Amino acid sequence: MTIEQFIIKYDFENSIVLLEGKREVPPPDIDKLIQLGELLTSKTKHIKFRSGNASGSDFYFSSGVIKINPARLEVITPYNNHREKENNAYKTHSLDEVNLAQEPEVVYQSKSNKQMQKFIDPFVAGNKNRLTMKAAYIIRDTIKVTGTSTIPPANFALFYDDLSNPKSGGTGHTMNICEMNNVEYADQRVWMKWL
Repeated sequence: MTIEQFIIKYDFENSIVLLEGKREVPPPDIDKLIQLGELLTSKTKHIKFRSGNASGSDFYFSSGVIKINPARLEVITPYNNHREKENNAYKTHSLDEVNLAQEPEVVYQSKSNKQMQKFIDPFVAGNKNRLTMKAAYIIRDTIKVTGTSTIPPANFALFYDDLSNPKSGGTGHTMNICEMNNVEYADQRVWMKWL
């Protein structure tokens, strides 16, 4: 996919594109993530960009978007005030504001993450401790793709992945949720050619 093909297919009213990935970004790639955020925001008119407000990739992609137009960035956070000082998004959706008991599909899809599966139900039931809070991040990653009854779903996702250990951790979970919901995505092997 070229950047022109991407724009033709996804630059429409209410389109949402995820920009996210690994926390660890080698220094030579940092500027590329920022450049992508700038490039996409300057070359498109309608897309809203969505992030998880994490350090690393999320932060760098978002930095590029807000340089051009902060009003086109939204984040979904695992709890209120998550990395609040680094959050420059126009709109923030916190998991604390989502009634997960009314979002059975989000809960079901979050359980596809086998490592976090046992923490999902206790977290949803309100049992919040050091272990179950890990579930908040997986549920947040699910919602970034699926949306909720009040948050629209994503249309496409661009990732910065660890190509030596692809589709692992929270980034891998988000990619799997994209696949479960037929949301197309691409990693840096595609988008770095756009720069």
